[in-house]
Parts: sequence; structure tokens; C-alpha cells
Amino acid sequence: MTAFSLGPLLYEGKAKRVFATATPELLAVEFKDDATAFNAEKKASLAGKGACNCRISALIFTWLQARGVPTHYLGVSGERWMLVRSVQVVPIEVVVRNLAAGSLCRQLPIALGTRLDPPLIDLYYKDDAYGDPLLNEARLEWLALLSAEQRGQVAELALAVNRGLRELFDAVDLELVDFKIELGFAADGQLLLADEISPDTCRLWDRRVGDCDARILDKDRFRQDLGGVVEAYGEVLKRVQGVCPEAQVYG
Repeated sequence: MTAFSLGPLLYEGKAKRVFATATPELLAVEFKDDATAFNAEKKASLAGKGACNCRISALIFTWLQARGVPTHYLGVSGERWMLVRSVQVVPIEVVVRNLAAGSLCRQLPIALGTRLDPPLIDLYYKDDAYGDPLLNEARLEWLALLSAEQRGQVAELALAVNRGLRELFDAVDLELVDFKIELGFAADGQLLLADEISPDTCRLWDRRVGDCDARILDKDRFRQDLGGVVEAYGEVLKRVQGVCPEAQVYG
């Protein structure tokens, strides 16, 4: 690593470690090879996953920034390190759904693959101890996590991300089923897209493949014991590289 001085570990999550640096408001994010599912009840280490997700996320952040989406991304350093702006993360997981899948089909009488138009936005309280519960307007107001104006900003930013991602994935024959994002406020109060965007956080189906299992190019391969997780992520990387501008290198 060059161009920055690594400081103490600030946070370690399921898939990443976040470090301070010698530069105020600059953080270094290391992408790990760890894979988890079902609130970390299922775990594995998959060689190459971290580097792949780091590269995919960098390319996607670059793509979205070019389309006016504000993100915390500043550049990459090496294979698995990303430099980002420090943000005050909102403890809410924002899920945008274009097709019905996953928990939506388990909780409601909606068939797998049903198109959702307009896209459905679900908000979840991000806390493993409580099982990341679904939030409604009354719960959001009671928790006082966001003002009414900020809730509108969250929805607007989530839909902007969705438009940018759909444009990207449509260009490479991938169906963006749904995705989850995290958002945070920068020191100047601007709401930014944070965390990562990768097959760990998106459901992606290969439009070139008809088989319901073989078309999966995301974390569901790990959840469902389908195998070929890193290979699937590599296919996503290959396609995204073909249309995205080169990711910025920090420094």
C-alpha cells in the first residue's frame, strides 16, 4: 500500500475491515475473503473473493459517480484495499427490489421473479441482535433515525442508484433482481452511498442462462450450496470491466 498511512482498526464486519489513516476523514477498507449467510450462522473463507468484490465495487462506484450519484469512494490501493471518505453511517439497510425474490417471497404471496414496477424500497434496522427487522414509517419516527426530509433523500438516492445499476447490468446481460445499500452523512452533511456494491449485496441473474440455479451469479450460490461462488463473482467482474471506466487508484 502507498499514498496513505494505515492507522488503527476501527471496525471489523463480516466481509470487511475498516481502518483509520493519518489523514483526517480518510478511511481504508480491506475486503476479506470471508463469506457469511443467515446472520453469520453459515461461514466460509473463499480465496479471491475479497479482491474480486473490491474490484467490482470500485468499478461500480466509478460508474455511479459518473452519473451523478454521490458516494464515499475515493480510489483503490492494491487488490483488496479501498480508500473512502469517513461518513456517519445511518443504521438502516436500504433494499431496492426490481423482481420478487428471497425474503419477500417467503413473507408475502408473491411468486419468485414477479416484476415490481415501480421498484419496492424496504428499510431494515441494521442490528444483528434484533435480526435486522423491517421498518415502517411509525417505527422510523419512533426511533428518530431520520427526519421526514432525510427519509425522502434516502428514497431519492436509492432510486438513483437503482437506475444507474440497471443501466450497467442491462448492458452486460445481467438481471438486477434486488440489492441492499448503506448510506451515511459526510462531515458537510451530504448523504452518500457507502459500504460496497458487489455480488455480496446484489442478486444478479445471468440472462444468457435459462436454468434457475445456473443463472445465479451472487451470494445465493453460497446460501444455497450451489458452489462456484468465486467463479460466479469473477464472471460479474469480467462483464462489468467490459463497460465501466477504469477504477481510480488512490494517490
